[in-house]
Amino acid sequence: MQVILLEKVVNVGNLGDVVKVKDGYARNFLIPQKMARRATESAKAEFEAKRAELEKAAAEKLSASQAQGDKLSGMTITIAQKAGVDGRLFGSVTNFDIAEALTKQGFAVEKAQVRLPTGPLKTTGEHPVAVALHTDVVVEITIAVVGEAA
Repeated sequence: MQVILLEKVVNVGNLGDVVKVKDGYARNFLIPQKMARRATESAKAEFEAKRAELEKAAAEKLSASQAQGDKLSGMTITIAQKAGVDGRLFGSVTNFDIAEALTKQGFAVEKAQVRLPTGPLKTTGEHPVAVALHTDVVVEITIAVVGEAA
């Protein structure tokens, strides 16, 4: 299916590109998330009319993400979980837990933006974690997992 991208999509294209993607990807993800539109003649004409407006909105979104990234970069978040004597957790610290802790600190972060390179954290200690605030803004933070008595 041919779609016009309304914002930058990783591994697909930039704002305004007309790309061919699989039908299911377009119908189930890109179009419902307002990231793309079907590439019909009328949609192309309408997009060209709104192009400057969309580019301005994308630039504002990027600058807001960069400002938030500057505040967040290098930050250490402490999360307490029940742990055994050897430092292994009963359960794990997931991207949801990290996003929730960041939201309590005043940063609007969704769980999909938290990238755990090795999966959920299952031990106490400090772990580096990437937070993708925008497709072009990825910051590193440190998660300090401390054990509380079981």
